[in-house]
Amino acid sequence: MIIVMEPHAIPVQIEQVCKKLEEKGFQFHLSRGVERTIIGAIGQRTPSTMELFETLPGVEKVVPIAQPFKMASREFKPEDTVIQVGQQTVGGGQIQIIAGPCAVEGRSKYLEVAQAVKEAGATMLRGGAFKPRTSPYSFQGLEHEGLEILAEARELTGLPVVTEIMDPRLVDEVASYVDILQVGARNMQNFFLLRELGKAQRPVLLKRGPSATIEEWIMAAEYIISSGNDQVIMCERGIRSFENYTRNTLDLSAVPLIKQLTHLPIIVDPSHGTGKWKLVEPMALAAVGAGADGVMVEVHQNPSEALSDGPQSLTPENFARMVKRVRSMVMALLAAEEN
Repeated sequence: MIIVMEPHAIPVQIEQVCKKLEEKGFQFHLSRGVERTIIGAIGQRTPSTMELFETLPGVEKVVPIAQPFKMASREFKPEDTVIQVGQQTVGGGQIQIIAGPCAVEGRSKYLEVAQAVKEAGATMLRGGAFKPRTSPYSFQGLEHEGLEILAEARELTGLPVVTEIMDPRLVDEVASYVDILQVGARNMQNFFLLRELGKAQRPVLLKRGPSATIEEWIMAAEYIISSGNDQVIMCERGIRSFENYTRNTLDLSAVPLIKQLTHLPIIVDPSHGTGKWKLVEPMALAAVGAGADGVMVEVHQNPSEALSDGPQSLTPENFARMVKRVRSMVMALLAAEEN
């Protein structure tokens, strides 16, 4: 429920409401606006409970949260969530460009591409140490060795690192090496993993499942937030449809929808969203135009020799061109807002 305080409610009245929420076993979030304070509360709500809070001094009204997702909803927290990752922020108007190969294939190759994408303008690095694959015979990643390489790349470049976490038992280990824990599309509804990530002190990048509705995706975020971690970054990466010309169908309508329904930042992965490198740049530009807080793309020195996802990987040269155009798009949008 949402407790709306009167415009001139005094601090002691707000504190009284918060104390009463704690007594009743509610979790709550305080949002102080220019004119009034709003308190979002999650717990066992009954008509008598709502009536109780409506009688407290300084309370203007109590409104139930209509959405099945509570703590992720814009109703619960009206202001945007901004997540600090090293020297970078996700949300709040900055556009993050996350780049790197699908998988960490070896130390020298990864450090080389990490340096290349940094010089081209990447703000974060990506790379899979553990690779879930459709075939058990495909390259599965370097695992612990891959984590060590990712940590070395962060030291070399100064850029934060994103990698996928698959096993709830490995959350602490992986979190000790990287800055953002990624939940892959296959694990979006791995609820045991989501709960463990709720206990982690690391931002979580939550990819949309290939057949997931918007509501199911947000409910997955709700698992993480309700377990104690509100540092969730949504990632649209395409959904499965009847189309055969692309790997997935990139649903850019999800960007403004997530912004309207939740307070969470959202980035877009046009590499997995299309499966074709020639479509990555135009869809990255479209994502920024739709309001995304960043893009995540795959880059490889020689895509034809990549151990995974070569057809959707940009070369460092093509990535550098994309970065320039994304920055031009951002400048054009800022100029349009000023006018």
